[in-house]
Amino acid sequence: MMRNVIVTGASRGIGLAIARRLARSGFRVLGVARKASEDYAAAQAAATPGAMEFAPFDLADVDGIAAFVAGMRRAHGKVFGLVNNAAVGTEGLLGIMPDPRIEELLRVNVHAPILLTKYVARHMMSDGEGRIVNIGSIIGFTGYNGLAVYGATKSAMMGFTRSLAREVGRVGVTVNAVAPGFMSTEMTAGLEDGEREQIARRAALKRLATPDDVAAAVDFLMGEGGRNITGTIMTVDAGATA
Repeated sequence: MMRNVIVTGASRGIGLAIARRLARSGFRVLGVARKASEDYAAAQAAATPGAMEFAPFDLADVDGIAAFVAGMRRAHGKVFGLVNNAAVGTEGLLGIMPDPRIEELLRVNVHAPILLTKYVARHMMSDGEGRIVNIGSIIGFTGYNGLAVYGATKSAMMGFTRSLAREVGRVGVTVNAVAPGFMSTEMTAGLEDGEREQIARRAALKRLATPDDVAAAVDFLMGEGGRNITGTIMTVDAGATA
């Protein structure tokens, strides 16, 4: 019987890579995004029948999260895993960033995943098992010009990870985070080629990590190898912060 894992932001980029990887590993992925993408539909068609489902939901609608989780439980049954990947990657200097944009970053990157985790973790605690993985970023502990608010949201999620691991560990639920470095995704599309090359040169391995590398880390934490790992931040950045 396939174990259900909710993956947010599953329609593209890192989220899609995670969804594909977990489906290949025998999980049933419940992909969440505002709307499906052609890439997700293609992955769904290529996967084992029933291994990838899609549930449209806008996580900015924080008031609807409790009902959404209840509906997922009714439709799919017990949820074993949750991957909080969805995030807004808006850049901009704090001094000139519009207040509504700051509020959006905080709502989507912090408020929404905390609420989603709250309602999913309640069921995990009663079930006596579960795996939660939050997707952070090295920006949360290194900083980067023009990403002060984004960095703040990722720092918040990593602090949330460590404390929640203490709260729910006693009932068999693990909570970890994966902190990717810069990689070629839509979130880094604004970087010039020269900037990406410079970042790669600074890494110990002289390259950028890929979404598939992040997916492999999440897969490990969801699998048997991750059963006694909790409260950790796994960095996947080709040695950029080594």
